[in-house]
This record gives sequence, structure tokens and C-alpha cells, in this order.
Amino acid sequence: MVDFIGTGRVRELVQDLGPGPFIAGLAREIEADYRRWEAFEKSPRHATHSPVGVIELMPACDGRQYAFKYVNGHPKNTAKGLLTVMAFGMLADVDTGYPRALAEMTFTTALRTAATSVVAARALARADSRVMALIGNGAQSEFQTIAFHSELGVRELRLYDVDPQATDKLISNLNLLRLPGLRVLRCGSVAQACAGADIVTTITADKRNAVILRPEMIAPGMHLNAVGGDCPGKTELHPDILCSAQTRVVVEFEPQSRIEGEIQQMPADFPVVELADVLTGRRVGRSSEREVTVFDSVGFALEDFAALRYLYRLHRERRGTRTQIDLIPDLEDPKDLYGQLGAPRTARAAVAELAEA
Repeated sequence: MVDFIGTGRVRELVQDLGPGPFIAGLAREIEADYRRWEAFEKSPRHATHSPVGVIELMPACDGRQYAFKYVNGHPKNTAKGLLTVMAFGMLADVDTGYPRALAEMTFTTALRTAATSVVAARALARADSRVMALIGNGAQSEFQTIAFHSELGVRELRLYDVDPQATDKLISNLNLLRLPGLRVLRCGSVAQACAGADIVTTITADKRNAVILRPEMIAPGMHLNAVGGDCPGKTELHPDILCSAQTRVVVEFEPQSRIEGEIQQMPADFPVVELADVLTGRRVGRSSEREVTVFDSVGFALEDFAALRYLYRLHRERRGTRTQIDLIPDLEDPKDLYGQLGAPRTARAAVAELAEA
């Protein structure tokens, strides 16, 4: 039997811990795995693209455990009442190949994306950053808000979305959350939201080469948490922001980011720094208070590996709903797969007679 961690169980665990502490624990797990970067087999995710979206497989392995995630990205799904992003994943033991858990990863992807954003921002943003612009107020916006409020001390949130109803939704949910000391401002444009911000998080959904942020919106010392550009042909930043002499660009896994990130707009030799090198001290994250830092986040399989392991541990340790599914046959004789499936009685009898003879 294999543990099944469905949407109900994830909701139960998040509510039990609280979303802020849940994200904090997940951020610690992700950072710890980035600090042992060399232990992982790494590859860009396998992507199948269509005119309306993408389906991806994201594997990662540290030699002891293996994980993969299936995830889609279909920006037009909301018009059909469907999620833009949906995911599930599996955690398995390398020694046997047997799965430990099959888990939902739609909630979990939003949680781990926010956790990864915080891991990067802690290393890249100015320590006194308290004001964040949040451009794109859709499905992941609450998670980003909770993470930056609880982990980085953001106290002013400046909101903008081309869809006013998305901003209404976010404000309504934030009112229910009652995050202490958080001031929320609705803005009429991207430029207005960015004015005075220390951190700018872009998390839009359109699958196109959009220019959400322009150079004139960027102030010295800003940290840009560029989350929405995550597949070929999908960007959010004007290329002049990236190539400025005052800008440092940090990516998760360079070979994947060259294909899918903001840096797909740049020449193949455009210099970037990998997040693992910053976290381990091999490379500098921020060199001055005036430097502009960009976290070109596309989501990497190591983060899902960490999230699945974290989820599995919480599932095992904490009380609540525990479900298992018979995903793998349980055989008395591991060589007799056919017999477990239900061989005809006459055939089983013949086998028994032969054994007795």
C-alpha cells in the first residue's frame, strides 16, 4: 500500500500548522537541499508544448530518494472554470524503486513557489525591505503575501492586476487572514505599484512575451522576484532591466532557465548566478545596497523533491486523515504476478497439482 496525500490532507496539514509556519518549514527544507546541490541528479524538465499551454514532467534524485511532478500551465483554463496550474507527484525509494507516497501538488506547488521566493529574497533583497509590489493577483498571490509577510517582514503590499476582480479576491482573502501590521494598497497601474517598493513580485499568467516591468520602474536597490515567466515564449521583464550593469540575475538551474526564464531573451553567454552558489557562499548574492537583484524563478524539480519529502514527513508525524491506496500489487509470491491478477481456477488447480506431484 502507498500513502496517498490528497488535497484534503494537505488542507488539513496547512490548517493544523498555519500557512505561515507551513511555508517557513518548507523554505528550510528547500534551502537545505539547495545547500547540498551536488548530491542531486539534475536535468531540465521535460515539456510538451501546445498553442494554449504546456504539460511538464519534473524529476529529481539525490541517490536515496527519487521524486517527480506532473504539472500543467494553461492560462486560458480559468475561462472554462479550470485551474491554470494543476499538479501531482510521487516520492520513491531508489533502493527498491517502490513509491512511498502519491501526492497532490496543486496546493503544494503554490506553497513551495512562495517558499522558494522567500529563500531567494532572504539572500538577495536588502535586509530593510518592507514594501512589496505584487503584480498579478491570481492563484498564487496569497501564498506569496503570506511568505513575504511572515518570513521577510513585509509590512506594505501594493497590488495591481489587469483583472480588478483578481485584486478584489486577494484583498478579500487577506482581510480574512488578518496578517498583523500589513497595510494593503490597491494601485491603478504597474508603475504606481512599483513606486516606493523594495521588492517587486511579478506573477502573471499570460503565455506570451509580455513586458510587465520596464526600466523606468526600477529603482536602485530593488529586488525583483520574477515568478511568472516560466516557459519558452513567456516573459515579464524588459530585457534592458536584465542587461543593466547594475543588475545581478540569479537563477535556479541555468540550463533550464536559459530555455524558460527571463534570460531566454538574452544571449547564450549572458552571465547569471545559480541560487545554490549564493546559498553556499560560493558566489555573492548582493554586492551593494544600490544593486538591483533579479530572481529569475521558473520552478525547479529540487524544490518539488523537498516539498514531497516535507509533505510525507508531516503526513506521517501528525494526526488526522491517513489514506493508503493499493497502487502496487501485494504478492505472496513476487514471481507470480499473473496469479494475483486472477488466473482461472482450473489453471490454479493445475499448478497446485503439479507442485504436489
